[in-house]
Amino acid sequence: MKKTIGSLLALSATSLFAYTDADLDGVEDKYDKCPNTQFYELVDLKGCSIQTLSAQHHFDIIMGAHYSEADYDALEKTDTYSGSVQVDYYYKNFAIQASTSYYSANSNTYNDNGLDNSYLGASYTFALQENLSMSIGAGLIIPTYDSSLKNNNTDFTGTLNFSYMLDTINLFGGYGYTLINDDDIPNTVIYQNSSSYSFGVGVYATEKLYLSGAYNSSKSIYAGVKSIDTANLYGYYSLNENWFTTLGYVYGLSQSASDNALSLKVGYYF
Repeated sequence: MKKTIGSLLALSATSLFAYTDADLDGVEDKYDKCPNTQFYELVDLKGCSIQTLSAQHHFDIIMGAHYSEADYDALEKTDTYSGSVQVDYYYKNFAIQASTSYYSANSNTYNDNGLDNSYLGASYTFALQENLSMSIGAGLIIPTYDSSLKNNNTDFTGTLNFSYMLDTINLFGGYGYTLINDDDIPNTVIYQNSSSYSFGVGVYATEKLYLSGAYNSSKSIYAGVKSIDTANLYGYYSLNENWFTTLGYVYGLSQSASDNALSLKVGYYF
């Protein structure tokens, strides 16, 4: 059995008859032998992940292509292209993520390319109430590139995210904090710790399609630079039981943000 929008609608339509399905897998709670399965998992008639019947460990690998257009007040217009690879490991409500990317930046006066930051992190999701969940995460931002600005030390980040389901509507928000360990360069650049917050709304438009919009604000890692404010659009589409794709668009709302950014990812879950 696959989790579908139909099961979400059934939850709403039958609420008067005390039907509850906290993890939205289409199996009523009183018959669900495996509560809190993830929304993207396939489940059997007992509410247990089909994959979990043989193993509780799952993985995905995601390949991405990205483009950003920057035209800051202090910099000339720059186009940046990058490719990324991401690997995730899941065990019940626990997840580990590793990712890296390769970029190429071009402007009228210079060209640059190479590996960008790499990331290694972990998170755990708690079910606080029937439709409310909280995720706590921590990670390392690992410099896998050469830099003349001495910003090649490992940074530490922590996140706290909330998600609330209201029928087919998903309300979400989060807060993040990053400890910047890079060395200052006197009279050139001063680094500072960064914090960010976001909030948005999503909708399960069909059984395969999820769409969302969000606002994000992030304090710059450079002292004296205004916060980076963006509007974000996101779409997730399930091609079949294993393959999925995502499309993201970011519009800069502040002078410190890229004017436009676009990303396309394709992933395989197993």
